[in-house]
Amino acid sequence: QVRLVESGGGLVPPGGSLRLSCVASGLSFEDYGMGWFRQAPGKEREFVAAINWSRRTFYGDSVKGRFTISRDNAKDTVFLQMNSLSPEDTAVYYCAAAGLINTMSNADEYESWGQGTQVTVSS
Repeated sequence: QVRLVESGGGLVPPGGSLRLSCVASGLSFEDYGMGWFRQAPGKEREFVAAINWSRRTFYGDSVKGRFTISRDNAKDTVFLQMNSLSPEDTAVYYCAAAGLINTMSNADEYESWGQGTQVTVSS
């Protein structure tokens, strides 16, 4: 059974930084594409970033240049470094895993999801 557990969310002032982590179990992590999505109240789920098995990275337009996704296959963990945060980044952030995927930004292609971690950007 695949399990994804996110951590690292919290309250941060505008301009601040956070680093999210997602630890995976129950899968061959190095063979999976990993993604981060977010959902704010009253809004649709939004693609944030993804990294495939060969470490190629993909980013949503709203986070390019501010967020960085990375992975540590030895620890079965994917990270999301978030810098220059703004109130518009406030959302629940979800980690997702996909064994076979054509479009890394397509949430429907991901097989497994974590429970999410809340990120709140406010002064």
